[in-house]
Amino acid sequence: MTRTPAEALAELGVELPEVKLDPFYINYRESGSGQIHISGQMPYVNGELPAVGTVGADIDVETARQSMRIATINALAVGAHAVGGLDKLRIVQMLVFVASAPDFGGQSNVADAGSELLVEVLGEHGRHARTAIGVAALPRTSPVEVQMIVEALT
Repeated sequence: MTRTPAEALAELGVELPEVKLDPFYINYRESGSGQIHISGQMPYVNGELPAVGTVGADIDVETARQSMRIATINALAVGAHAVGGLDKLRIVQMLVFVASAPDFGGQSNVADAGSELLVEVLGEHGRHARTAIGVAALPRTSPVEVQMIVEALT
């Protein structure tokens, strides 16, 4: 018997955070094609960024990977909210931004932490197309930001 996404999260000791409304933008937008575009999510925990800075300069890869997992959990929460639960969620694409020092080339290693989490929780429905991009800076000096396209399973 396979485990549910909620059971997988529980085994990982992860709880999805509450999805809060923002007064300036929406957390997701459903397209006419059935895809749901999730706004960029940063690694907030209780309204705070546990790590700030540039990967390869102020932030080491392991800290960046931990931040990536948190940002992915936040995106999962929005996706589950959008479709009515984790068991109805399939990830289509993930776009990862990593605030990177000029000589840092490990963006895919940082992004892997999010991809691994998605597969751990959603199994085959967590496999996705992905792009990882190094950028000079991100809002609020976050080391990572993740944007997703998801769809509801029927």
